[in-house]
Amino acid sequence: MTNEALAHAPLTPFEQLRYARDIIQIEAHSLGQLASRLSPEFADAVELVFACRGSVIVSGIGKAGLIGQKITATLASTGTRSHFLHPAEAIHGDLGRIHRDDCLLMLSQSGETEEIVRLLPILEKFGVPLIAVTAKRTSALGRAATVVLEIGPLREACALGLAPSTSTTVMLALGDALALVVSRMRGFRREDFARFHPGGSLGRQLSSVEDLMRPLLECRVASEDLSIREVFVALSRPGRRSGAIMLVDELGRLTGLFTDSDLARLFERRRDNAFDRPIREVMTSQPRTVGSGARIADAVAIMAERKISELPVVDALGAPQGLIDITDLVGMIPEEAA
Repeated sequence: MTNEALAHAPLTPFEQLRYARDIIQIEAHSLGQLASRLSPEFADAVELVFACRGSVIVSGIGKAGLIGQKITATLASTGTRSHFLHPAEAIHGDLGRIHRDDCLLMLSQSGETEEIVRLLPILEKFGVPLIAVTAKRTSALGRAATVVLEIGPLREACALGLAPSTSTTVMLALGDALALVVSRMRGFRREDFARFHPGGSLGRQLSSVEDLMRPLLECRVASEDLSIREVFVALSRPGRRSGAIMLVDELGRLTGLFTDSDLARLFERRRDNAFDRPIREVMTSQPRTVGSGARIADAVAIMAERKISELPVVDALGAPQGLIDITDLVGMIPEEAA
């Protein structure tokens, strides 16, 4: 039976799983070969990207172009300025995106794709270094490149051996390796990653406590010398409020925390006489805090570990700056801790 006939043959669930495993194993095997094949030229490519004063311009067409767009995004999000250049659009004005301080990264399995080959003599006039990701260094792309990252002959994983699959997987892994090695050389930190990823769940976890805490103006803060009754009368206000009152000494330093749960316990125990006593007598002294500038993920870890609903944010002198409230962190507390 021909490959085309096999491609149209019905598959039982068992055969589907077997074929899927074969595809993954073929691609995994090629990745292992890629790791073994990496030569000192990879370090040359890293040096070109690391030393680039402009942007890394990534280009490719078809499936290789889609992989190039992902590599562009990885570079940009890990500290290396990067833009994608579509080969077909390049000759219609997009070549204006290229600056003499840039570096080119071009992906093509064959290295002979018409749109890529057409660009090569034009790109040569720009005088920018070109890193080629291609199967053979003897291809048109390989011969024009400053550095060649040769991925070698690959067996595509599809039944026809035609659809880009293994080759695009290898290109993606090689692009990730290049981007992440350069990122590490730049000393890229969690704080840098957070700056480039302010949105979504990931951005929230990497942000600082100041980004999500309730600012001091929205918090209830009182002197530890006041009575419970005085505190609640003085701090009564409409609208949303936190479930805790931060208590401070005469120097403005945080000394304790009094929550709505503490108030409920006094009612339950019928300790009416306590309402006119100093609140410091019933507050939680030396509560757990987090310092200004800490990551929100660290604050979440503390709240999950201690099973607390409020976490004061303090400065270097111990003065409250705001409050992290559990209701503002819905979805960030690990399920097992919650």
